Amino acid sequence: MPTSLVTGANRGIGLALCHELLERGHHVIAACRASSPKLDKLAGPTLRIEAGVDVSAPATLTALAKRLSGTSIDWLICNAGVLVADSFDTLNIETVREQLEINSVGTLFTVQSISKNLVSGSKIALITSRMGSIGDNSSGGYYGYRMSKAALNAAGVSLAHDLRPRGIAVAILHPGFVQTDMTAGHGQVTAAASARLLIERITELSLGTSGTFWHASGEQLPW
Repeated sequence: MPTSLVTGANRGIGLALCHELLERGHHVIAACRASSPKLDKLAGPTLRIEAGVDVSAPATLTALAKRLSGTSIDWLICNAGVLVADSFDTLNIETVREQLEINSVGTLFTVQSISKNLVSGSKIALITSRMGSIGDNSSGGYYGYRMSKAALNAAGVSLAHDLRPRGIAVAILHPGFVQTDMTAGHGQVTAAASARLLIERITELSLGTSGTFWHASGEQLPW
């Protein structure tokens, strides 16, 4: 039975990923700042909820790694993230910093903290956004979010290079415009449908495609 660790697992895409992975026979470690009634409903012998994990707080990542000592992770899905809508006229340094700390820096240190649990054949999936694509930016705005996801994409490419000798592949994945609390329910696809597509992309991931940027639907995206 493969073991998958999902961050940001208490709602939205993270929760949907946990549900789908359980359906597919994975043992799931659901990491989140606080659990939720919907996550609690998934409770069972193959679900382990790790609450109190804040990717922007290194001490909580260190504590998680200590609790997981000796546990091999087949899939590490870094999904925790935050979005604050902003424009040039409404920029706030604190919200820009928060998005960078959670979406990019926090994700990088999540991977570093869990790296000892990864083995040859393990896969890492970074849930990013096409809004982090410079070539695809045709509307501006969303400064903190775009910057944080572009930084995450850059980290993903470096991780692919650095972890390749260990036989670990890295997927950089845009989930689509998903109907979640983060998007206030707006979107083109449900969290469940997005989760199924993301899992298909992770399943297909190999060292040959490691470090490339994909839409959940299977379209390769521009940097």
